[in-house]
Amino acid sequence: MQLTGEQLNRLLAAEEGLSQKKAKEILNVIFESMTESLAMDDRVDIRGFGTFKVKEYEGYVGRNPKTGEAVSVEPKRLPNFKVGKALKERINNGFGKA
Repeated sequence: MQLTGEQLNRLLAAEEGLSQKKAKEILNVIFESMTESLAMDDRVDIRGFGTFKVKEYEGYVGRNPKTGEAVSVEPKRLPNFKVGKALKERINNGFGKA
């Protein structure tokens, strides 16, 4: 099962007895706060779940796989997630398997 944003919104509303609108506002605050923290090079640590941080990659010269032509790849910054110990254990112990 894939969990979409809309499904997460419905779950939050149902679990906490909230309206769909209020649940959406709460989720938006959470994700916007995480995004802002990452944009300022801060880490986002969610105990028992994992850590988000920005990883920087240097530019390099790569190759186009179809033509073999050299292509310059610009430096970039991407969000990175490291799974927490508790989540890793739950997944490896078969939690949620159908």
